[in-house]
Amino acid sequence: MNNILLFAGTTEGREIAEACRNQPVSLFVSVATEYGETLIAPADNITVLHGRKNAEQIEALIRETQAALLIDATHPYAVEVTRTLKAVAERTGTEYLRVTRGSETADGCVFVDDTDAAIAFLNGTQGNVFLTVGSKELARYTAVNGFASRIYARILPVKESADAAFALGLSGKNLICMQGPFSETINAATIKAIDAKYLVTKDTGTAGGFAEKIRAAKACGAVPVVIRRPDDERGVSEADCLALLAKRFGIGRKKQITVIGIGMDGDRTLTADAVRACEQAELLVGAKRVTDALSRFRKPAAIAIMPKEIETILRASDASRIVVAMSGDTGFYSGTKKLLPLIGDLCPTVLPGISSVSYFAAKLGVSYHDAALVSAHGRALNLPAKVRTHARTFVLAGGEHGVRDLLASLCENGLGGVSAAVGTDLGNADEAIERGTAETLKERTFSPLAILCIENPDADRAIVTHGRPDGDFLRTEVPMTKAEVRAVTLSKLMLTKDAVCWDVGAGTGSVSIEMAEAAENGTVYAIERNADACALIERNKRHLGVSNVTVVEGTAPDALAALPAPTHVFIGGSGGNLREIIEAALLKDPRVRIVLNTVTAETFAEATAAIRDLHLINEEIAELNVSRARRVGVYHMMTAQNPVCIISCEGGGEDA
Repeated sequence: MNNILLFAGTTEGREIAEACRNQPVSLFVSVATEYGETLIAPADNITVLHGRKNAEQIEALIRETQAALLIDATHPYAVEVTRTLKAVAERTGTEYLRVTRGSETADGCVFVDDTDAAIAFLNGTQGNVFLTVGSKELARYTAVNGFASRIYARILPVKESADAAFALGLSGKNLICMQGPFSETINAATIKAIDAKYLVTKDTGTAGGFAEKIRAAKACGAVPVVIRRPDDERGVSEADCLALLAKRFGIGRKKQITVIGIGMDGDRTLTADAVRACEQAELLVGAKRVTDALSRFRKPAAIAIMPKEIETILRASDASRIVVAMSGDTGFYSGTKKLLPLIGDLCPTVLPGISSVSYFAAKLGVSYHDAALVSAHGRALNLPAKVRTHARTFVLAGGEHGVRDLLASLCENGLGGVSAAVGTDLGNADEAIERGTAETLKERTFSPLAILCIENPDADRAIVTHGRPDGDFLRTEVPMTKAEVRAVTLSKLMLTKDAVCWDVGAGTGSVSIEMAEAAENGTVYAIERNADACALIERNKRHLGVSNVTVVEGTAPDALAALPAPTHVFIGGSGGNLREIIEAALLKDPRVRIVLNTVTAETFAEATAAIRDLHLINEEIAELNVSRARRVGVYHMMTAQNPVCIISCEGGGEDA
């Protein structure tokens, strides 16, 4: 008979119930209050009952449920309840199992044996008292001198508890109605708010947040008054209880994997949920810097950074509760992104942290909902393009020279005057924030743990359409694709943000530069055989502040051999090697997008023949005739430019 009767009302009770969910047992859970009932979700094999019960009612419940095992997971200080459960179990011949918490020691506390002793101690003192023992014994503390003004009681946010407190004479300002768990930060904030000189608590162990209360009291200069546990408290731990259930009833011990973001450090910016997960963990996994930040939880740690390494540890570990700790926030340039697909079958829970962007924006007093959010950690970043088109940009820097290199790139691309703020070692004792311009800050040395906020008030005026005016480009005798033709050509290329582009026969670099502006996360290779033209492209890059163009001096197709596979190719000049250039592109990427411009009948014939012979697809041919006005006295006369054929097509793939 696999019927179990569980008396809960504690964290341990709720977690034992959760472990039994959809397992081969019938579990009946008894809790004292309706509120306690809401904390345990029912299941097909779980029945939740509420209401306090005397010995006769407990005995009737045992008979009704036909329980083979009675588990007592009530509060460590519920002495009378435990005695009653034990006596009824013995009288009915029901197996009894007591689940206990490990006791904790704390230096610098005043220890008393019971509630009467705590009251006697408080009556010899002055100052406000933060009472964290719950509402059941609140009536007894009316014996404290100045009860109504000195006592500030934290109780559950339920009507029954609040009504009882009001009936005793406590006013609203002396009641703190909250549901735990409570972090050290929350405890400390409460102590400061009520100016408590004493904190009264029971030794509720890790699950009851005992350590967080003691640390908060000491940090705020309040004296912790600790009521000792009953001397006859004996039983098994929650882990041992679960192991027994697994052996006897076949209840599988599920791994609970929690991925947390630790925020800026391992203490002040942890969320309450993350604190609870760390307190209950049997193992912490993460980079050494991150696990060191969580050392106060005194948990075994496994050091790993790469997602595959973390996955291996999670699957091999015998621990049932494991926390994977990530720096910052789990959703912002975090290893969580690559880890989750590897451990999806383990059903991990993800608890976000406070990102460096959120923290830094708050420090600066600015918003970030419309900002560009980028990272330079181990990745290429075209920062000038982001800054040019966004009024505010946040950048995660990386490495010893990360900040300096990023600021230098702005200065080299005509953005030295933008405002910049650099935050380093945010969230710890060495935190620093420096403000200036990209130009004034670029020579300074910054800590590797840095984030930048860059503001560009001219971003709204950045051009985002194709076809820059010809006058934007520095000119010599080198040929240049004119604005109207350039605009149509770029539209036909259908570029993506991360495109890898070849511009063959780049000339002044006008097409290369506009390709780079459109593909701000990609790279453009400007291939040009004329050395003077190559120098002009470099000058135009600096002049227009475009950093993601690489100039390649040489003749195609030979100059193409060492280049990465292109996603898009523009051929403005082929030097008689049109077919060979197309073949070189197809060899690298059989599905490459190609656009070529021609003004001669011979090149047109060569292009159409190549499209036919190389089985290119999605062919489109358009002839563009442009006339520009010129002044003749007081009149405007239209002057025709050379007609240009714009031919676009794509590779048909490996099987074409």
